[in-house]
Amino acid sequence: MDFVGRSYYCSHVASLTKRPTSQFWVACFTDKHGRRLKRSTATGDRKAAQKIAEEYETAARRKRTALQVRRVITQLHREITGDEVSQNSLRNFLDCWLETKAPEIANSTLVFYRNAANKFLAFLGDTADADLTEITREHITRFRNEEAKRFAPKTVNHEVKFLRMVFRAARRDALIGDDPAEFVATVRKGKATVRRPFTIPELKAVLSVTDDEWRSMVLFGLYTGQRLGDIAALTWQNIHLHQGEIRLVTRKTHKPLILPIAAPLRRHIEALPSSDDPAAPLHPKAFVIVSQQGKAGHLSNQFADLLADAGLREKKPHRKNANRRTEDSSIGLLSFHCLRHTAVTMMKEAGIPAAVVMELIGHDSEQMSNVYTHVGADAMQKAANSIPDLFPKSEN
Repeated sequence: MDFVGRSYYCSHVASLTKRPTSQFWVACFTDKHGRRLKRSTATGDRKAAQKIAEEYETAARRKRTALQVRRVITQLHREITGDEVSQNSLRNFLDCWLETKAPEIANSTLVFYRNAANKFLAFLGDTADADLTEITREHITRFRNEEAKRFAPKTVNHEVKFLRMVFRAARRDALIGDDPAEFVATVRKGKATVRRPFTIPELKAVLSVTDDEWRSMVLFGLYTGQRLGDIAALTWQNIHLHQGEIRLVTRKTHKPLILPIAAPLRRHIEALPSSDDPAAPLHPKAFVIVSQQGKAGHLSNQFADLLADAGLREKKPHRKNANRRTEDSSIGLLSFHCLRHTAVTMMKEAGIPAAVVMELIGHDSEQMSNVYTHVGADAMQKAANSIPDLFPKSEN
């Protein structure tokens, strides 16, 4: 008889089911509160799986510890099959999960996931090599609380969400019955950083202290509204002067964009030393940094130093304090991202419709994408041209 994909259920007897994509039987059993639970038996032998399912139910009704249950199951499995029970440790599962996710996510996201995984494994110690079912909500909550003592709420909450994804996948694969991360709450966030746009005098002050490469990146940031990492990654194949367009795929959201080139930016691009290699970067030093590190954090620090040189913020060392939080995270500080806000503000002040503004800078919200209709090229060009020309033609 073919048991695959079927469930043999009785309200008072442990039963089995198997997913078509899994080699292992899943035990279905009832605890002392009458709740129907599922847990992998880690075996493809139906006879052994049935005995394990019955042991799960006995344990659930008698409040046996996880260690007691595993000892009994290990013994049952060895007696019936002659093999040891296949164990799914958190460490092994994380390795497989990260390998699966690698082609699906950005490299910077993968780096964060690996770092979060390593921190959680280190926190768990020997428990990281125990069976997945040994990981409890208490483990995750204590890890969250320890991280909150050293890192900003945003970082801690990203780590909590990462663990939720991991354990949700483990439950989906029937490796665990209950998800220990499901009801672990995120930590309360502090005051949100308030970004403001640059004024024109401030922009001129910044450009007065930049070298040629940073001057170029500032102009690209202002006239395209794009993020620092995307601007640093630009190559000559992204520039289409004949069509008056810049074409790129954003690193954060993987959104393809076709941006009009504003007149001041076009003059600047035409003055740049061009290359016969379409893969050559427009900003070589920044390109190397963002390519090697997978993120723009180091470039952000460089820009903060430029702002300090221009007298627009206090110069502080780029290190983390005793709580591992960046020291210069004060509210209202100017940053490269403020160029994005500056572009939006200037276009809105020029009367450009919100839909056109959001299309130009590459809005991130899928919901907003569904609301806005297609924005024509003429409207986009008008929006780009509405941003003021900072310098006479001879200075661009």
